[in-house]
Amino acid sequence: MSLRETQAFYGSDASPAEQREAFRSGDIPVAVYGLGKMGLPLAAVYAETCGNVVGADVDPAVVESVNRGDCHVDREPGLDDLVAETVSAGALRATESPREAAAEASVHVLIVPTPITDANEPDLSILQAAVEDVADGLSRGDLVVVECTVPPGTAREAVRPTLARESDVDRDEFGVAVCPERTSSGRALKDIRGAYPKVVGGVDDESTRAAAVLYGELTTNDVIEVPDATTAEAVKVFEGVYRDVNIALANELATLADAMDVDVNAAIETANTQPFCDIHRPGPGVGGHCIPYYPYFLIDRFEPEMRLLKTAREVNDSMPSFTVETLAEELTDEGEVLDGATVAVLGLTYRPGVEETRATPARPICADLDERGAEVLAVDPMLATADDFAASMVDLPALADHDLDAAVLVTAHEEFAGLDWTAFDPMVVVDGRDALDIEGADHRVYTIGGG
Repeated sequence: MSLRETQAFYGSDASPAEQREAFRSGDIPVAVYGLGKMGLPLAAVYAETCGNVVGADVDPAVVESVNRGDCHVDREPGLDDLVAETVSAGALRATESPREAAAEASVHVLIVPTPITDANEPDLSILQAAVEDVADGLSRGDLVVVECTVPPGTAREAVRPTLARESDVDRDEFGVAVCPERTSSGRALKDIRGAYPKVVGGVDDESTRAAAVLYGELTTNDVIEVPDATTAEAVKVFEGVYRDVNIALANELATLADAMDVDVNAAIETANTQPFCDIHRPGPGVGGHCIPYYPYFLIDRFEPEMRLLKTAREVNDSMPSFTVETLAEELTDEGEVLDGATVAVLGLTYRPGVEETRATPARPICADLDERGAEVLAVDPMLATADDFAASMVDLPALADHDLDAAVLVTAHEEFAGLDWTAFDPMVVVDGRDALDIEGADHRVYTIGGG
């Protein structure tokens, strides 16, 4: 069997065993498009598995960093070493030219950002550009895998037609499959290597088969074959909207804490001892590049109307305002006003230990406080500046040097656990995450969900 026949992952006469051997031996070149927080770990795991990976990214600094064997993704355990090892071994390299990568590869893996616009419409322009780049180098027998999260129907209605239109390859001569990434920052390598089953679905049966063979070598866990690519896309979106709706339930319950005179957090924890109950934790809002975006991959795109998803988004989007209004009410009860108060916002990133601020509730909280006349001081050990926020950055050790009237915990970074609250004069504290230990300090504390 010729090398070209072995490299053809789609529609090949090679047996699955021969394809697995060819993949693991490096005979099947792989291109990974997008070397961001999820893309670089994915490329590195591919490289350690097959030894023949080129990563494409349009950011020259990212490409230069990877080719030096450096890792630009922070706080990802094991990734620094894996990138250094695979680059040193010649298993991984990077290029600024996606078209160059496409010309070399037989397997093309797309893991680029798929954000939403200011009008809450899915923005697939980055993915579309990457698909056009792949089409420029597409060959008969190639397999294209979409790992980024997309609206259901994208592979069938956009990716495959674009590849066929922009390449010289007929649509039945290449494969398109979806294997949605199921990865969290801070544990990416563990997740990719096998923390959860891989889900694969293709635009046709051969695409599904080829993707299952490929990911069977990448993971130590199961590979679940779903009926088609659209189902695989829906799986990932459903995982996200489940969490958004569940958090909205928790947040709405949290707003009842005072009216019911109930510690809602404690009630949720106890309710969850029943195996059929799994209510999430409330907080000051929902951030990140996933959960706040994925409902809009369904809302207003299909019939019937997604009323529950819209309501969940409204509830979660209202929590920053609830947090600030709660702080204002607590200050009023202490005979103080928010206008002119000095308020520390603890945590700007959307999640503890993650250097990511997309859709973080800290942004509207800072803006609302600023609009109400407060002096806003921001503290976040993950960030060097607060340039994109209506706040002034303060180092955590220097926080006690400021005369604070209030503090709001938005993100429970582990560094805040050691904060000496007795070093501050009595003030109002809104604990948005039920995560602070303020025992022994004379502060007025309101916990979201606890009252």
